[in-house]
Amino acid sequence: MSRATATIHGWLLLLPAMALLVLFTHWPALATFIDSFYSTPRPRRATHFVGLENYRQIADDPIFWQALSNNLWFALGTIPVSIALAMIMALWVNDRIAGRTLVRMAYFTPTVLPMIAIANIWLFFYTPQYGLLAQVLSAFGGASHNWLGSKDTALACVTLVAVWKEAGFFMIFYLAALQQIPPSLAEASALEGASRFYFFRRVQFPLLMPTTLFVLVNAVINAFRTVDHIIVMTRGGPDNATSLLLFRVYELGFNFWDTSLAAALTVLLLMGLALTALAQYLFLERRIHYR
Repeated sequence: MSRATATIHGWLLLLPAMALLVLFTHWPALATFIDSFYSTPRPRRATHFVGLENYRQIADDPIFWQALSNNLWFALGTIPVSIALAMIMALWVNDRIAGRTLVRMAYFTPTVLPMIAIANIWLFFYTPQYGLLAQVLSAFGGASHNWLGSKDTALACVTLVAVWKEAGFFMIFYLAALQQIPPSLAEASALEGASRFYFFRRVQFPLLMPTTLFVLVNAVINAFRTVDHIIVMTRGGPDNATSLLLFRVYELGFNFWDTSLAAALTVLLLMGLALTALAQYLFLERRIHYR
């Protein structure tokens, strides 16, 4: 077989996957970017070019700024907590403890559950008077509280749900990375009389930095693409207290049928995530030790 024939065969093998990728990923992204510069078509009004008008409307929308603020607080609550919990859980289940397999399965179980199912489970926890939290509080003499109906607690409640689901997912990556660390390093550290915390700080944590970078990028993306449990649990309420950016996109596109504004907000969201991921790589790459 000639080199040209092998090249043609290779491209033909890639063609089905490339066609699906272009059809369902690249073209929708390009179409969304184009639609953000046009008006939303109406039954008696065709779409027309409006330039940056959609972006100006988003900048003047107070709900957008509320959703952005909520999303930043949501990210601040989910990213460091879920990563820290994932690392702690991975360190624990990596040791020789009793029932290690069951503990790993218990930590990973929330990851395999659909977010819709998880949201309904936590709805039972948060239900006033009859929910699990209300029952526990009443057992200790506490008063019932409408956790999802209060602006002071609603965002924290949905943040806790996201942490509960994501920590087990990130734990798997840390566990795989810990199992790649040679046992001789731990043996040498023990012979030198180093404590477990010193060994973690000086040996394990630096070797986990490539995994931490990967997990961090995914955690940031997850923090800004969450919408499922918001729709089920609060629908952005009360008074937009839990409205996140992707929920605002959903609201504009499917509740108000303003697809052009939704497209513009999607473009802004994707650009923000791309710049954040690039900044993470540029900042953390110098502090990562690859083996």
